[in-house]
Amino acid sequence: MTADCPLLFIDEFEELALAAPETVRLEFINGRIEVRPLQDGNRAESVAYLQDAVWKLLPGMHLYPGRGLKVESGRAGRAIPDGVLAPEGLFRGHGEWSDPDGVLMVVEVTTRDTDTNRRVRVEKCDGYAAADIPVYLLLDREHGTVTVHSEPKDGSYRSLTTRPYGTPVELPAPVGFTLETEQLKKFAQ
Repeated sequence: MTADCPLLFIDEFEELALAAPETVRLEFINGRIEVRPLQDGNRAESVAYLQDAVWKLLPGMHLYPGRGLKVESGRAGRAIPDGVLAPEGLFRGHGEWSDPDGVLMVVEVTTRDTDTNRRVRVEKCDGYAAADIPVYLLLDREHGTVTVHSEPKDGSYRSLTTRPYGTPVELPAPVGFTLETEQLKKFAQ
C-alpha cells in the first residue's frame, strides 16, 4: 500500500472516517489508514500555547485545532494536523476535509506512539510539502526541539531549522513572527 496503490479510494476513506465513532479520528496518509492518537494534556497545552501566541501576534488569523486537510500530491491524502494557521473564516462552509489553499502553516506535536517518526516526521511532512503548505512547524516533545520546515518545492521542504525548546524560533513568511519556546519545556514528554 502506497499513495500510488492505496488500500482504498479517497471517497471510500472519507465515508469510513465519517462513520467512525467520535472517539476515533482517522487519517489517510501515503495510501494507508492511520488512527490518529488522542491528544494528551501536554499536547493540548502545546497547541493552546500556540493559539495564544497567534491571537496576540497575528490579528485576523486563527490556529484551528484538528482541522482536516487534503494533502499530498493531487490532494490524495487526508491529514488532521494538531493546528492549522489560516485567516479567520477560511473554512466557513467547508465539510470535514478542506483544500489547503490559503493555509499559512500546519502544526504537529509529537506523541509517544511507536510510529511517530514515520508518520509525523516523514510522511505527514512530505504530504504537507506536496500540498504546498508554506510552513510546517513540528513541536518534538521527545527531543525537546522545534523544527520549522519551509519553502516547499517538488514535494519536500527546502529549508529546515531545528532549535531546542527555550530558544526563540523565527517563523518565516507568510507566518512572520518569532515564537518564544521557553514555555514549551513544561509540556515536553
